[in-house]
Amino acid sequence: MTLMENLFENLRLELRRGCLTLAVLLQLREEHYGYTLRKALAVRGMEIDENTLYPLLRRLEAQGLLTSEWREEEKRNKRFYRLSAEGAPVLELLLAEWQSLNAAIETIRQQGKGE
Repeated sequence: MTLMENLFENLRLELRRGCLTLAVLLQLREEHYGYTLRKALAVRGMEIDENTLYPLLRRLEAQGLLTSEWREEEKRNKRFYRLSAEGAPVLELLLAEWQSLNAAIETIRQQGKGE
């Protein structure tokens, strides 16, 4: 991998990290267990590796943004996650911040085209 490719990959991962958090919180407005969460995100264009998803879920739950419970489904115990009552207003604030940043970046991008 060239220096430029390595730099791009590092920056891409940094950019994705925050976006994945937002996507997971948004998707968990509806209850999911890990596998169905991964599939729901993938269908919407947001691929996430298991090695990234499960630590993220544990961190978000430790921060109080998610709740989880173990239940038996299809004769297997599965951990179901959902956005917590405390997580909902945080999600709305994060979403507003993301929309503001996205709008600012788009404005800057468009402005750069005419110069």
